Amino acid sequence: MLTHVPPDGVAPGNGYSHVVVGEGRLVFISGQVALDEQGNVVGENDAAAQARQVFENLRRCLAAGGATFAEIAKFTFYVTDVAILPEVRAARDACIDTARAPASTAVQVAALYRPELMLEVEALAVIPW
Repeated sequence: MLTHVPPDGVAPGNGYSHVVVGEGRLVFISGQVALDEQGNVVGENDAAAQARQVFENLRRCLAAGGATFAEIAKFTFYVTDVAILPEVRAARDACIDTARAPASTAVQVAALYRPELMLEVEALAVIPW
């Protein structure tokens, strides 16, 4: 079970929670990128298509760990250009309860491990005991 705690004296997060407290088993998901099952890039030069593929990969990884998007406590977003964050958020919002959004961090990076990739997302989930 996750509890979203608004901290005193901190401005509310826009689309994310500052503090999420959970008790249970942890599921760590490595950074996922827009590769299909065969390792091909999905959506070259298309941030929305890449974001949708990333979140599909996250869904599959969560399922392998016995979790769903409802158990996500934290996302970390690595983007090559912060201008794509609206597309990333749209893909994320299609998967989560936006009223109880996970804690999140977004970082712009110079590059990812393949030049065609625009974003990478890692996640931490907490499954109730």
